[in-house]
Amino acid sequence: MIKRTSIVACLLLGLTLQALPQKIITLGQCYEMAEGKSALSAEKGLHSTISAMKDRNLSRNWLPSLDAGATVLYNSEMIDLGDKFAAIPIPGLSDLIKPMPHEQYKVTLDITQTIYDGGAVKAAREVENKSLEVNIKETETDLYKIRTQVNNCFFPVLMLEKQAESLTLYRELIEKRISAMESALRNGVALASDIDIMKAEKLKIVQQLKEVEIKRSAMLKVLSDLTGTEIGPQDKLSPPLPVNDQDYDLARPELRYLDLRKEQISAGMKLASTRRMPKAYGFATLGYGNPPGNNFLKDEFAPYYILGAGIKWNIWDWNRVKTEKNIMALEQNILDKRKTDLEENLRRLLEAKKAEIVSLEYLLESDREIIELRKRISASAQSKYENGTITVTELLNELNSERQAGVSHELHKISLAQAKTEYLNISGQEVK
Repeated sequence: MIKRTSIVACLLLGLTLQALPQKIITLGQCYEMAEGKSALSAEKGLHSTISAMKDRNLSRNWLPSLDAGATVLYNSEMIDLGDKFAAIPIPGLSDLIKPMPHEQYKVTLDITQTIYDGGAVKAAREVENKSLEVNIKETETDLYKIRTQVNNCFFPVLMLEKQAESLTLYRELIEKRISAMESALRNGVALASDIDIMKAEKLKIVQQLKEVEIKRSAMLKVLSDLTGTEIGPQDKLSPPLPVNDQDYDLARPELRYLDLRKEQISAGMKLASTRRMPKAYGFATLGYGNPPGNNFLKDEFAPYYILGAGIKWNIWDWNRVKTEKNIMALEQNILDKRKTDLEENLRRLLEAKKAEIVSLEYLLESDREIIELRKRISASAQSKYENGTITVTELLNELNSERQAGVSHELHKISLAQAKTEYLNISGQEVK
């Protein structure tokens, strides 16, 4: 009863797995999903939002500035015109001219409008645009590193699947051998001990299959966590298409990041130059005070206004701008050296990966010859066993060697696909 229940449960589990929709997932999709799932991907939108806010603030420099102020002054000495006119023989004249008040009160609203800023706002906006490009490219550079993590999960899963396929075929072969040997045992032409050896081999295969299944489930779980998408055991990972051409221009995001940093510094140089340009502005003051404006003869509170325009030109800054531009030029020189060093390191990595690809291609050619030889050896061993010239253990050794040759061939193919993918990643090319 327990045995039948177990069989029914296994059948139901198999039917359930078959009923689940199978997804075919490519390596490129894994890259996109992993980058989209990463918290770093949200930085692009945030950088754009911050840049837009800064740009709006810079454009507001063309709007008039409004400043409110209030002052109270006391002057110890003021002009007294009454004393000046006292000598004039006009009765009551000195009494008509009151002395200027020592106190002054005023409340003002000052308006300043930029007329010409020497290109400062335009240069500052260019710096901000370059800063946005730099920040976005820096984020893309960090996201690009996730591809290595995806590769370290994706290709091992493919290798484990090939191992499982090979073990399953080997188990089926052993099961057929056991059935044939049990039939031969009933006819008295086989030994029970040979059947036991075959059954022990089958149990060992089952153990290996379970081990492979556990490892594959663990790697799929890690890959699911990286991509943010549930990848089940029924889903199929599609290996990338082979790439034969291995001559690509370097297009790593780190290189573009360094170029953008240089452009950002160049924009900063232009902005520094605008500080030496003349600035023109207009201004107006709306006030209420006593005395009103410059009318010191009027001792009462009254409104007044002042209109004017002006120019400012920093004709000598003690070489501050020149020094800043020299510093920026040195920073660009540092970036040039870093880019050269990075390009050299990447080319060395590409050469090493090329050698690995050539080695794997040679192994694949050799694998085909080894598999053909192993098939002939296994067929010969089967004939010898049936004739009683070798033991069942020796037969199993040859069958297992044939299986291992096939597994090695499949693993070498996956390793070659991984090496070519890593070559593309190093050069900064997209994986198809």
